Amino acid sequence: MRFHGLDEVNRKILEHLTEDSRISYAELARKIHLSRVAVRERINNMIKEGIISQFTTVVNASKVGYPIPAFLEIEVKPEKIQEVIGELKARDEIKTIYQKTGSAAVQAHAFLESTESLNEFLQEKVYVIDGIEGVDCQLLLRCFKSDFTINI
Repeated sequence: MRFHGLDEVNRKILEHLTEDSRISYAELARKIHLSRVAVRERINNMIKEGIISQFTTVVNASKVGYPIPAFLEIEVKPEKIQEVIGELKARDEIKTIYQKTGSAAVQAHAFLESTESLNEFLQEKVYVIDGIEGVDCQLLLRCFKSDFTINI
């Protein structure tokens, strides 16, 4: 991945962290030829500057009982968008939510246990939200690339 607007050392640090966020300061220091303290300081500065927003683990949802990934394209009354987003954020099944350009559109990504639980989720937890005008639900068949190392 190419990181723009950073010096070469910080780019190398980010490249290694995106490959393995569990890498120790000492190991990272050896790889980029800096001291452990210098690496820690640079990482802390990138956290303070908001360049690094979090360290995370990516879990294979199907391996932990959630094999049904669904993308929801949700049309919302413009005056209700914040309330709808608040309601969607409260749903454990939903893992990402984005507001899009165009008409009041929201995209959400949910993981469920079965098609039956997807139907129940839509009927009981999504369609009932005040302000939603329409929902287009699509199931993900295969993923060819998933790289969430940069958040917008």
